[in-house]
Amino acid sequence: MLKRFFPSYYAESVFAVDYDELYKKGCRGIIFDIDNTLVHHGDDSNEQVDELFRRIGRMGFKTVLLTDNDEERVVRFVKNIDSPYICDAGKPDPESFLKALDIMQLTKDKAVVIGDQIFTDILGANKAGIASILVNFVRLPEEKHIGKRRYLEKLILSFDRRKKRRKKRKLFCEINPFCYMLSEKKGILQRHVRDILSRENFAKTVISEKLPCVISRKSSGLIKRGKDIDIRLQENKAENIRLACKRLNGLVIHPGEVFSFWRTIGSTTKRKGYKDGRVIIGGRLVAGIGGGLCNLGSLINLLVLDSPLEVTEFHTHSDALAPDNGKRVPLGSGTSVSYNYIDYRFRNNTDQNVQLLLWCDEEKLYGELRSEKEFTECFKLVEEDHHFRKEDGKYYRISKIYKVTSDRATGETLDKKLVLDNHSEVMFDYDLIPGEQIRD
Repeated sequence: MLKRFFPSYYAESVFAVDYDELYKKGCRGIIFDIDNTLVHHGDDSNEQVDELFRRIGRMGFKTVLLTDNDEERVVRFVKNIDSPYICDAGKPDPESFLKALDIMQLTKDKAVVIGDQIFTDILGANKAGIASILVNFVRLPEEKHIGKRRYLEKLILSFDRRKKRRKKRKLFCEINPFCYMLSEKKGILQRHVRDILSRENFAKTVISEKLPCVISRKSSGLIKRGKDIDIRLQENKAENIRLACKRLNGLVIHPGEVFSFWRTIGSTTKRKGYKDGRVIIGGRLVAGIGGGLCNLGSLINLLVLDSPLEVTEFHTHSDALAPDNGKRVPLGSGTSVSYNYIDYRFRNNTDQNVQLLLWCDEEKLYGELRSEKEFTECFKLVEEDHHFRKEDGKYYRISKIYKVTSDRATGETLDKKLVLDNHSEVMFDYDLIPGEQIRD
């Protein structure tokens, strides 16, 4: 009887949910509760929540807000969020959850409910046959009492054995290398099918002549050296990037077209000359064919963020793969790509052609975005509150990274958007973390 109150998964908050993993497992829609799930009861949305919806939208998720509140409260909440909603839902009535599926045009197995209460969100999801994620309810520091209902929830959840062993449970892809391969093949096939069915116009024109105006220009090192760094994998990574650059260099993205990292580069195989580089599997750095192309993805992402182009798909892994070499570059290593289901995509939402140029010398990667004429705005990334913090025995890089848009002529700030609420596990030797950047 108690099982109907148990969620499928647990998470600390909506910001701790692994949306990349949800996407890999086939989830395409999220039904969100609002009060005490996304924000404290009665509060308006905030910049962090707004950016969360932008990010999961870029990843390809559909969303519906499902709440027992009246429309006045919901309209106030969604003023900066592009999502349909259902108010006066009468949770845990399953009809409102099924209605949310109809709005997203998804089946039950393609959606998940995220909420903070087992008597409304989780029970309703279970009645409707939809997977669910229970998050800790949003609580202000000064709130000392949580109410009798919350204590009853704790009592019921204490009988859920899955909660006690959830950190030990493995995903199918984590069972063994064969299961990982099957999961990867499934993801690749699903991506091919979605692209065939989509109406996107993908960029494919390559020209040798350079467009006249430089929008943004970046460079990064190809080879890292230091403690515990395998120089052979670094050299292989450099060769992999050189091969990929040959496919990308000179690509023109016409107005309305979408750039796709993997549709342009194609698969990375030994037959094509790709070698073992560093890849992240199961939270560990290991050797893998074509490894290191995340560095190329990161440089392209930095070029695009310094432009008016619209990022439509972005996945992130740790932004702390190695110690900073010289001046800190926000998102210098945070872009995740894996053929072909974890892609990096952007759309040319301007009225002129844009060209991507990428090339290498011995140990550096260079990139430029060019256009036919100069844009009236300029763009830059700003990182705030950067530091490292130890959590449960592991160190994390913490910061907030913003895209700032300014008027080119006057320098006036026109917009400031949160790009990433950075919480990246440190993947290098903790002794190399600058002591002055560590906070309790």
